[in-house]
Amino acid sequence: MTVMRSLVLFALAALAEIGGAWLVWQGVREHRGVWFVAAGVLALGAYGFVATFQPDANFGRVLAAYGGVFVAGSLAWGMVVDGFRPDRGDVAGAAICLLGVLVIMYAPRG
Repeated sequence: MTVMRSLVLFALAALAEIGGAWLVWQGVREHRGVWFVAAGVLALGAYGFVATFQPDANFGRVLAAYGGVFVAGSLAWGMVVDGFRPDRGDVAGAAICLLGVLVIMYAPRG
């Protein structure tokens, strides 16, 4: 159950961070207005809190592992929201990053 909780928290963190960054991007680069930027800033702030709920108490480990989730999540966001089509290199890189998440967070310690 702890691993499942951790994975859900990683997904929530990715949604908040990537979604927040996308909203800021839309507000500034696509001239969609200050409300997009404000919503993005709030989402990015929420992301900052999500990691604190991870079962592992090691900040460096949690954030290092989250980096892999961010990479894969960013590509997935681009596909779903912006119609981005990843190539084989993108997919391979994301898979390597997700493997890194599993090793960093869930490998046996001792």
